[in-house]
Amino acid sequence: MKIKTKRSKRKLGLPAAIILCSLFFLAGFYSSIFFPHDVPVTIPRLRMLEVAEGDHDTKPHGLTGEASVESIPFQVLSWKPRALYFPKFATPEQCESIIKMVESKLKPSTLALRKGETAESTKGTRTSSGSFVSGSEDETGTLDFIEKKIAKATMIPQSHGEAFNILRYEIGQKYDSHYDVFNPDEYGPQSSQRAASFLLYLSNVEEGGETMFPFENGSGVSPGFDYKQCVGLKVKPRQGDGLLFYSLFPNGTIDPTSLHGSCPVIKGVKWVATKWIRDQIWTTDE
Repeated sequence: MKIKTKRSKRKLGLPAAIILCSLFFLAGFYSSIFFPHDVPVTIPRLRMLEVAEGDHDTKPHGLTGEASVESIPFQVLSWKPRALYFPKFATPEQCESIIKMVESKLKPSTLALRKGETAESTKGTRTSSGSFVSGSEDETGTLDFIEKKIAKATMIPQSHGEAFNILRYEIGQKYDSHYDVFNPDEYGPQSSQRAASFLLYLSNVEEGGETMFPFENGSGVSPGFDYKQCVGLKVKPRQGDGLLFYSLFPNGTIDPTSLHGSCPVIKGVKWVATKWIRDQIWTTDE
């Protein structure tokens, strides 16, 4: 006699199917934790001034060129004015080294006076302290390295840069909105102009101390504008980061949206190294 087996005609219900799928998911999840596979993990990294050897075919270069391909990451913060942000442009060690160079040499910051202005009438406009120092004065080579890197980032030769103006802003200190460029109508004839400014933040600031652009994208331009306001596009200082902005248009005329200032420091201390870059070779005789 043959025994016939009966096949179950019951179908798996929806709740049972959900439970079964959940069990499979949990089994796979926990097995990946307790029995991991040897899968390589690639973590992207950004290197400042990275020499990309082997990644690119280098080209034959001229006598003043360089033999390597380099990368300096940046972010465009604004087109009006042209402002670019360079994260981790310098190392913490380089920043601390620059601060130590000038700590004992600081003096109250001064202003270039326009026609009709006096030191008394402009008192309180700029309340920081600072000191000028050039790369040739730095035996460690830190400033020269930074200058060369700024030249590559701006594509303006190192010879066009003024000496660094190292500034310290303590609590309550600030710099009202101003232009780095000298309008001949206000300052008289100029043999050259400050085409661009590069700010290297040497310290973190807990609160306040932002670099501000009140006229960013043409906003805020009015006859009654209060130059003491901390408004517009604001860039918070972070140690090692750089900020580049241009005071002149490519045709050499002044960009009115390059007006900028330093908001009052509320908590902490702000250290910044300012490099003004001229449209012509700069000499100390000027």
